[in-house]
Amino acid sequence: MRSPMQAQVVECAVSAGDAVRTGDVLLIVEAMKMEHELRAPSGGVVIRLDCVAGDVVHEGDLLLCLAEGNAASSPTPAVGVVAEPAGERADLRRLRDRERYLADEARPQAVARRHAMGMRTARENIADLCDEDSFIEYGALAVAAQRSRRTEEDLMANTPADGMVTGIGSVNGQVFGSQRSRTVVMAYDATVLAGTQGMRNHAKTDRLLGIAHDQRLPVVLLAEGGGGRPGDTDMPVVAGLHVGTFAAFARLSGLVPVVGVVAGRCFAGNAALAGCCDVIIATRGSNLGMGGPAMVEGGGLGVYRPEEIGPAAVQHANGVIDVLVDDEAQAIAVARQYLAYFQGSLPGWQAPSADGLREVVPENRLRVYDSRRVIEGLADLGSVLHLRTGFGVGIHTALARMEGRPVGLLANNPQHLGGAIDADAADKAARFLQLCDAHGVPVITLVDTPGFMVGPETEAQAQVRHVSRLFVTAAKLRVPVFSVVLRKGYGLGAMGMTAGGFLAPVFTVAWPTAEFGAMGLEGAVRLGYRKELESRPEGPEREALFQELLAREYEKGSALSMASGLEIDAVIDPAHTRAWLARGLAGARVRDPAPGRFIDTW
Repeated sequence: MRSPMQAQVVECAVSAGDAVRTGDVLLIVEAMKMEHELRAPSGGVVIRLDCVAGDVVHEGDLLLCLAEGNAASSPTPAVGVVAEPAGERADLRRLRDRERYLADEARPQAVARRHAMGMRTARENIADLCDEDSFIEYGALAVAAQRSRRTEEDLMANTPADGMVTGIGSVNGQVFGSQRSRTVVMAYDATVLAGTQGMRNHAKTDRLLGIAHDQRLPVVLLAEGGGGRPGDTDMPVVAGLHVGTFAAFARLSGLVPVVGVVAGRCFAGNAALAGCCDVIIATRGSNLGMGGPAMVEGGGLGVYRPEEIGPAAVQHANGVIDVLVDDEAQAIAVARQYLAYFQGSLPGWQAPSADGLREVVPENRLRVYDSRRVIEGLADLGSVLHLRTGFGVGIHTALARMEGRPVGLLANNPQHLGGAIDADAADKAARFLQLCDAHGVPVITLVDTPGFMVGPETEAQAQVRHVSRLFVTAAKLRVPVFSVVLRKGYGLGAMGMTAGGFLAPVFTVAWPTAEFGAMGLEGAVRLGYRKELESRPEGPEREALFQELLAREYEKGSALSMASGLEIDAVIDPAHTRAWLARGLAGARVRDPAPGRFIDTW
């Protein structure tokens, strides 16, 4: 046997006269700080050794002589195959011991308190969100940066993962495949240091946000926690305002879907991250605010219990919370549903009955109705997810599917202000358009509005700036828009609902119940025919003339008249609406982003 390389002999495992088997270790040599085992190529007897431990040998030098004989032989282990050890290796045992601190079972009291509140742990939520065995955890062995004041054992036992679980898993993988389902998941652990933001978990967050940005992966943030942590002492930090987490998180907006889930208490920095999300899904018992009780009291603003700051009912009504749910299980289910709209089309779907659409809008043009029935009558069964239902109630916004394809639905609500668009409704609609546009989801608008809300009180709410958001947003849309006028299509409000004008959408069609005008018909008659009306005595005679003029204007502004003048593309049977939309969606495309940016009017 000759040396395969220049090396130093570190061990002679045999002596002259020893019988060896195929594969037995004969010598161990070291080169470049690495040890190499030289094994017997066949069974036999060692005749002589030509080296001793400590010798420096060169490639080709004689090391020993082996006479092949009848010694028992055992097959040489296959390259790359590791034999099972008699017991667990020490290094693996140390890893297993360290990993045990990460499991919920390692902290039974903390978990029991969590369950007693009717809540789940961070790891339980991740297991529910991600497909089975798909989650790979980054930074699991981190502990709080407090070694200068706590023992290593204490940190491992009481600050596992530094209070935050981060990694990449598959969400809805069985439906959309492994590539489209990859999702970054980051969950603050409220059972560890109250889910606060430590220096280590900031580093973990930044690592995953960088991957999400580079690989264009959606992000789900479980944001429960108390914000910044003052107790980390291992790093020379004064205020920690140089942390890049918030800027990195914000850079994902519009690039990939970003979902915030809030249960329990979410304050300060945790709330700031949640506020950057496309949507916030929160439980009814949650609290969400930019400062918790300590910060509020420290600012001299009074003493409050956590439950009094940003309760879910308040944050849902003001638009902070997009989807309000009963518990964490429902929140996770909604998060999975929300992500699915941006993961692709579904092959299987069931259409609703189309005939019911003919009866949604009452024949009495003054009678209100629920326009959500139109949304449900157009979308695939079970596919609708309404957003921001507590805010801007004059407009409904929903994600849904049509023949399996994701769409965004925007509908006026005639049950509120007769469908007039106020500031909140305009803000809600404009942001929804931005959401759909960012992620390439076509938009369908269902129009029934007398226009933008007007009046002194309305103008005191900066109405001019708020409603103009619809125009500047629509002007930059890259996704196709399809508009259906259900009943009232009046004035600038109707134009705002149709991407800026009736010819801006891929098509603008109307139901037979639709009526049009530069302003509401009643107002138009009273304004345009004031002299004629005032010439008649007040009472039945004037009212009769008013109704006659109103009927004339209604006929002039009917859907059929609009279509004959080519101001809209068609008048359709309500039962045919879904077919029109499905054909339009099949042929439409998402354009490249419009050059330049727009300055939001508000």
